Amino acid sequence: MLWILCLALCSLLTPTRADPGALLRLGMDVLNQVQNAMDESHILEKMAAEAGQNRPGMKPIKGITDLKVKDVLVPVITMNFMPRVGIFQCVSTGMTITGKSFMGGNMEIIVVLNITATNRLLQDEETGLPMFKSEGCEIILVSVKTNLPSNMLPKMVNKFLDSTLHKVLPGLMCPAIDAVLVYVNKKWASLNAPMPVGQMGTVQYVLTSVPTTTPSYIQVDFSPVVQQQKGNTIQLADAGGAEFPEDYAEGSSQLLLSATFLTAELALLQKSFNVKVKDTMIGELPPQTTVTLAGFIPKVAEAYPKPKPLVTQIRINKPPKVTMKTGKSLLHLHGTLEMFAARWRGKPPVSLFVLETHFNLKIQYSVHEDRLQMTTSLDRLLSMSRKSSSIGPFKEKKLTGFITDFLQEAYIPVINDVLQVGFPLPDLLDMNYNLAELDITENALVLNLKLD
Repeated sequence: MLWILCLALCSLLTPTRADPGALLRLGMDVLNQVQNAMDESHILEKMAAEAGQNRPGMKPIKGITDLKVKDVLVPVITMNFMPRVGIFQCVSTGMTITGKSFMGGNMEIIVVLNITATNRLLQDEETGLPMFKSEGCEIILVSVKTNLPSNMLPKMVNKFLDSTLHKVLPGLMCPAIDAVLVYVNKKWASLNAPMPVGQMGTVQYVLTSVPTTTPSYIQVDFSPVVQQQKGNTIQLADAGGAEFPEDYAEGSSQLLLSATFLTAELALLQKSFNVKVKDTMIGELPPQTTVTLAGFIPKVAEAYPKPKPLVTQIRINKPPKVTMKTGKSLLHLHGTLEMFAARWRGKPPVSLFVLETHFNLKIQYSVHEDRLQMTTSLDRLLSMSRKSSSIGPFKEKKLTGFITDFLQEAYIPVINDVLQVGFPLPDLLDMNYNLAELDITENALVLNLKLD
């Protein structure tokens, strides 16, 4: 059941760094969606099928044989968060118990009842994964009807029913709930498994600490492990006070991804951000030749009287960094931009100059299936300084427009192609992330999770 599926997130107990890179809040909006999970786990079929089976340690019931259960009603489940404990649940259902009575005839007992239980978390010592077990399971009878003859002594009938039901129902209902818990434990076995980011590395969602239950939600703190393909782990910086905004509806569910976590993920792609552009004609740009460049730096014409194609190489020499303010997210890139004059007959190009650059890209976020997608556009060229030059000194500011247009037309499309790999989101509850509403907040991206 989804109410138990959600409890699985109260679990993954792997002690790591204290500052979470991702946070999950599970509200009652998710927990109340139980029917699909009930169908998946076949809980109703289990309840009926187990009734007539001989189970180890179960004594036969005096006065009734050929016990069977039929007409099991679809349970109505209500839940409440129990702060610092988990979830208290009440399952209301009904059924018909049949068999041969001590009178020799067919007997039917129509029962309406409530099952109450608390789910507490245990940890599998071998796998470290969560294991849930219902605790304090109780059966409360709401009404009982029987077809036993009306001329029997009422006290005898009541005593027989009381004895029969107290033996049958706990052994039938509570194991059925445990069966769903087993189903849940298996379903979440891959939650903390590494997930690939193309061929560059993996992301693994590992819990920071025991999840916290409040009167309104369960909060799960993740310390994601971002690992390069060669096995090196990229350390997350301090999350910088990333918190859930307070304006979400009570009982709703959200997933928060901190800017520092996104920064670590983008670090996996840093080498792919190094680009060499050899094309002469690019989009709306003027021809990428020494003639065009000489319009900004006259010394280029002196060095190359005849036009030569330009080759431009951008290297990102610092890890990319994501920053977020409410409504806006930027990707900061620091590196070098080197321009070459191409030569014929296979000769290597000649370096004209190298510029130290710092520019920002504006990030737009979306979700496709179970991955976070990013697309970028140029925000600003923040700084540009000459590192070296084979054509002598020149004023870098004269190149600002030329370089800005080049970044937008030639560099940004390459970056967006690289970003199409996407970044994996936590594998939880078969959540359809495509329905999520995305909000950029202070130091974080928040996915407001939707069910339909």
